[in-house]
Amino acid sequence: MFNSDYTSSSDTMNILDAVGEFHPSSKFNVWFGRFLPPSDRANLYGPFYSNEWDVYSDGVQDGYPFVFQGRDNGVAYWGDFKEGFVKIKASAGTFEGTSADGRNALIWAARVQLDFWDPESGYYLNGTYYGDKNLLAIAGATQVQSGKTATTADFLMERKVLNGGAFTIESEYSRYNGLGGYDALYPKSEGAYGLASFLFPKPIGMGKVEILGKYAIAEFTGGGVGAPSYRQNTAEVNLSYVIKQFDARVMSFYRNASFNHVDANNWQAGVGLQLQLSKTFSLLTK
Repeated sequence: MFNSDYTSSSDTMNILDAVGEFHPSSKFNVWFGRFLPPSDRANLYGPFYSNEWDVYSDGVQDGYPFVFQGRDNGVAYWGDFKEGFVKIKASAGTFEGTSADGRNALIWAARVQLDFWDPESGYYLNGTYYGDKNLLAIAGATQVQSGKTATTADFLMERKVLNGGAFTIESEYSRYNGLGGYDALYPKSEGAYGLASFLFPKPIGMGKVEILGKYAIAEFTGGGVGAPSYRQNTAEVNLSYVIKQFDARVMSFYRNASFNHVDANNWQAGVGLQLQLSKTFSLLTK
């Protein structure tokens, strides 16, 4: 598997995934190279397959260390299992620390996910399936490096409704204890968010309308002298026109971030177009 991504700030193409794969069965798969380590759902779906537009701005989602776009260099095992009515997805691996966070120590990573309704096959995930699946998924993930940890628990429920619509709830809890996080001055942070969306079943022209709301709280601590602890509250609202799921969608968003210390309150609004021309090329504009 090989995927690349254009970075507008540096006007360069960068490697997303460069993976050698060994797949003797669905229960035993080994990847080696550059890819997303076992981590939270938000990292495993990335910006192109998230349900919201302004992802990774809340101090909660995907605070794990990385080389580029959530990726790191290493090797991992993953497998899909079925035990009665529960589907289990498990993964574990070890990854380079030097390139991800500058520490000369390996990062050990693991994730376990339980799917109680429809299964999610494969390694990478989605933030929504736009009504293609009925999902009830609960997962936990952790990464460890020299006693420092990053730990998350995530939840996704999605139900098909009204013959073509979808109702989705997503949430996550995160705790970064010396590893990862959003603010380099604060080695410890903890937070959670809740997200709900509704895809209207009746098409309007070429696509369907989706509304989405999200609220997150994150606490940053351990900054030492001159760096007081602070809290970030983030609210986001999206109104989207979904033409061909992730291959073609127009998304408008409003995000408001407020802080009780350190940073200034801010807000952002915009309209974005996402077009995916193939499985290996994506165009995302804001």
